[in-house]
Amino acid sequence: MQKTIGYAAFDHQSPLAPFSFERRDLGPSDVHIEILYCGVCHSDIHQVRNEWANATYPMVPGHEIIGKVTALGSVVTEFTVGEMVGVGCLVDSCRTCHDCQDQLEQFCDNATFTYNCPDPQSGASTYGGYSNQIVVDQDFVLHISDKLDPAAAAPLLCAGITTYSPLKHWQVKAGDKVGIVGLGGLGHMGLKFAKALGAYVVLFTTSTNKAEDGKRLGADEVVLSKETDAMGRHTASFDFILDTVAAAHDLDAYTRLLKRDGTLCLVGLPDHPHPSPAVGNLIFKRRRIVGSLIGGIKETQEMLDFCAEHDISADIEIIPIQDINQAYGRMLGNDVKYRFVIDLASLKASL
Repeated sequence: MQKTIGYAAFDHQSPLAPFSFERRDLGPSDVHIEILYCGVCHSDIHQVRNEWANATYPMVPGHEIIGKVTALGSVVTEFTVGEMVGVGCLVDSCRTCHDCQDQLEQFCDNATFTYNCPDPQSGASTYGGYSNQIVVDQDFVLHISDKLDPAAAAPLLCAGITTYSPLKHWQVKAGDKVGIVGLGGLGHMGLKFAKALGAYVVLFTTSTNKAEDGKRLGADEVVLSKETDAMGRHTASFDFILDTVAAAHDLDAYTRLLKRDGTLCLVGLPDHPHPSPAVGNLIFKRRRIVGSLIGGIKETQEMLDFCAEHDISADIEIIPIQDINQAYGRMLGNDVKYRFVIDLASLKASL
């Protein structure tokens, strides 16, 4: 076993604090990774605070991991020592179910998530990227192009694939009219991807001070969602709307904006249900409300390659691990543009 240091939550109320634990020894198909950067996802807060009622403590969060390969198992052929790699939300799956066979491992009923998940190999809980190292099966490790800044690439492993996957699955293309609801860690990536795919992109936000940033990030138009007249001008005009907001809100405001056969896709996961949508808004235009969960490993690699080709990465603020609790507070106050990324070199100060 390999001694590892990180930051953990020990219950749903206490601040994260230094924690020592053990990673498994390198197996034949494993990749050992020195973690350099880890993005801070809003779901980390949900998990730490047990807002999804599934927390196991101590919990080491983090599933937007960028690092350098330091050792390889005996049968690993796709990676080399010294290579920059990524690890996202998944570190294993059953490999045999229909979802896995379709390369949609995120839907596997026995998927192993990067943290706060039973680890079938050890029987303990998995620990995430707020730590100095990790050991992951080669099939769940991703190549990171040297065209990408490593720190700014970290949020691509969750925020990136979470927004890229539905845009691709529902075949957003050049000339489509696409809405992005919310300008945060997910929303700012959705804007960049939709614009790169050639869509006409409209940002919906409740904040007047986000209009300038929205246009900088790719929005052709910014609409304040609280302004009834502004919303009404877009009635029945959207091919696709990506809703990134992780708080319960009125979905009818957006279903009314869809064309016939238009799609509203939810990727934000609130801790309380959305109000029930008006069925008539769906029936009379054959509109649909759908959901999407990250992406499989193949699609995540496709997304990373797309980012390298189109010079897309996250807008980030780099922090030391010692500032993680303050960062959580700032995230809850919407005080980040648009993703915190932990520089894990700072862990040395905790030794």
